[in-house]
Amino acid sequence: MTHPTDHDTVPTRPLISQPRMSMRMRSNLWVWCFLAIPLVFYVVIRFYPTFNAFWLSLTDWDLMSDAEFIGFENYRDMFADDDFWKTFWNTFEYLIYGTPTSLVIAFVIAYYLDKVRFAHNFLRALYFMPYITTAAAMAWVWRWFYQPAPTGLINGVLGEVGIGQIEFLKSTTWALPSIMVTAIWAGLGFQIIIFMAGLRAIPDTYYEAARMDGLGEWAILRKITLPLLKPTMVFLVVFISIAFLRIFDQVYNMTTNDPGGPLGSTKPLVLMIYQTAFSSYDMGQAAAQTVVLFTILLVVSLLQLWVLRERT
Repeated sequence: MTHPTDHDTVPTRPLISQPRMSMRMRSNLWVWCFLAIPLVFYVVIRFYPTFNAFWLSLTDWDLMSDAEFIGFENYRDMFADDDFWKTFWNTFEYLIYGTPTSLVIAFVIAYYLDKVRFAHNFLRALYFMPYITTAAAMAWVWRWFYQPAPTGLINGVLGEVGIGQIEFLKSTTWALPSIMVTAIWAGLGFQIIIFMAGLRAIPDTYYEAARMDGLGEWAILRKITLPLLKPTMVFLVVFISIAFLRIFDQVYNMTTNDPGGPLGSTKPLVLMIYQTAFSSYDMGQAAAQTVVLFTILLVVSLLQLWVLRERT
């Protein structure tokens, strides 16, 4: 009788390996499960209306009858309309002049306000108040400011110093800049807060090292502060640009007697869309104008992000 030795092998049945999910795969699965809800919500809220607007832009629909497919006829009529091109250039005037002006003013105020220690929180809240004020109420206050003397505050002051009256909202020359001033003033509070957050995020060690090397305040601003604020500027440039391309409240409330200003000199694309849809009830044409505005917003935003990030 032989006994098994250590060198003898006892045959065993191979174990069937069960596929098991790794910890990383489980984590990724839970992440996508949680992300699915906001993603579905975003698709329903954002993408579906966008595609639906494009479909409506290819139809003739007046809200009362069924939509009739007419192809690109709405786009042909829109691009052949002189009023559309006037509104188009008005919108870009808001963008081209309003964005850099807002950015420069907000940075200057934030830069010096950051150095103020006395009543700092009060001043910051004071600048932020216009941003949280109702746009309609703010627009009507500015409309009162722009009235002729003795009603209007600004014309009253101009008269006191011997300057003639200015028809701010009734002049094709002054109407658009007057509304632009209101829009710039309304958005400054938010931009100042964002700039101040960017300034506070810059480590003090950079400034201490620069002063030890003998750099002056202007050189520090140019070589340290502005380069390190570029991510903040990228965000604000895109944010402000979108706001000016979508300007509506100030124009609508300040020109209610003559919507869009004298000879349409202040009318932006959003107001044109509103009038086409709810005054003319031409929903197909309004949808075509909406698609054009969406395309402009997308192209301008992507172009600005590409240009500014290349320089960051």
